[in-house]
Amino acid sequence: MYLDELFAGAPAVDVGGLAYDNRTVAPRDVFFCVRGFTTDGHEFAADAVSRGAAALVVDHLVDLDVPQVQVDDVRRAMAPAAARFYGDPTKTLHVVGVTGTNGKTTTAYLVRALLEAGGRQSGLLGTVKSIVAGVEREAGRTTPEAIDLQRIFRQMLDGGDVACVMEVSSHALELARVDAVSFAVGIFTNLTQDHLDFHPTMEEYFLAKRKLFTERRARRAIINIDDPYGRRLAADPEIVNPITLSLEDPAATYRASEVRTDLDGSSFTLRSPDGVSELRSPLSGRFNVYNVLAALASARASGVEADVAVAAVEQAGQVPGRFESVDEGQPFAVLVDYAHTPDSLENVLAAARLLTTGRLHVVFGCGGDRDRGKRPVMGEIAARVADHVIVTSDNPRSEDPEAIIDEILAGTSGAVEHEVDRRIAIRSAICAASAGDVVVIAGKGHEQGQEFAGGEKLPFDDVTVAREALGA
Repeated sequence: MYLDELFAGAPAVDVGGLAYDNRTVAPRDVFFCVRGFTTDGHEFAADAVSRGAAALVVDHLVDLDVPQVQVDDVRRAMAPAAARFYGDPTKTLHVVGVTGTNGKTTTAYLVRALLEAGGRQSGLLGTVKSIVAGVEREAGRTTPEAIDLQRIFRQMLDGGDVACVMEVSSHALELARVDAVSFAVGIFTNLTQDHLDFHPTMEEYFLAKRKLFTERRARRAIINIDDPYGRRLAADPEIVNPITLSLEDPAATYRASEVRTDLDGSSFTLRSPDGVSELRSPLSGRFNVYNVLAALASARASGVEADVAVAAVEQAGQVPGRFESVDEGQPFAVLVDYAHTPDSLENVLAAARLLTTGRLHVVFGCGGDRDRGKRPVMGEIAARVADHVIVTSDNPRSEDPEAIIDEILAGTSGAVEHEVDRRIAIRSAICAASAGDVVVIAGKGHEQGQEFAGGEKLPFDDVTVAREALGA
């Protein structure tokens, strides 16, 4: 391919690849000088050229003897150029995008399971892992950068995938990572407080999510209207004929009623355009019923037969770190969940409360270098809903772990324990549990490490630590 095929009016320079990180530049690559939050890619242009970059994409010309394409916004130029370079794979690949604060990972897992049950080999891009052409990969960020994303789509198509289910973060929408993606289906799960370290207000957070359905114009919109932001989205005049989900509104396209949930899963009456049926899912918790509804609606909108989709829901199992049960034969339940926002913590604790005949214990913390406003709110929720609370470290990153704990404790009243060492905190909660109790370990879910100052990341897995404590 030549540079003028990527950018009209550019010289006809032979191009071998695209890069936005100077450390990955190979000969004949085009290097995009992206302005980041802490660094400016223009500062690394010389190094990129020394590594063989054939051209630069810049927002101002730099003093280097190499072809340069000047654009207003280098970051936003990446997505359309990458789509062209890789042959615009999402014109062919059936892409389902899942956005929202909570439930993205579980919903994405479910949608993929239903598509595969319908005979469609499907890729997955998400927080826990990625699957490309049937091969699992370790996940990086929730939604990859535009160049990586288009390359992965091409690999999916070349490897036999006909569909892809992906989590779409608000960062990805705001930072133009998905600008050149053609979405067949967009799913909105909910919107609650999170990422206010990046989005100045909840309104701006919502408007970022809205882009999946307006600027990206997903061809079918599936929206949870029990969420207030979802109701607002469904009423948006730019969104035509949304498919709605609800546990409360009888006018919703897909509605679940008579919901029953226990440690073995959930069951409910489903009312949909396909009629009325009884359905059971292995996933526990009322909040998971919304995820099941979204997956069913997405599968049907993607052409999966109704009976196939329902049967697949009944077989789709547990997602790592999402209300995950840890069972070593103990007479009480231990659940690990990624809940790291006020709403998700309250939902998980409310679901756990329904499963216990005894006391409800919770171990949780809050991440450093992230939205500080949610810390006392989560402390208040934990103290109000649970019987026994231990506040501990999550991923403190560059912040003082004790200071984070103090901010959480500011929202509590009464007797709340705190222990900065997460391993000890988990052990203490398990040791305090008796028959009929439920222990919830919240905040990190599937994560395999704990992040500290200076970028240090130490191995840590809540499920493994819980098993060790139960074994001891």
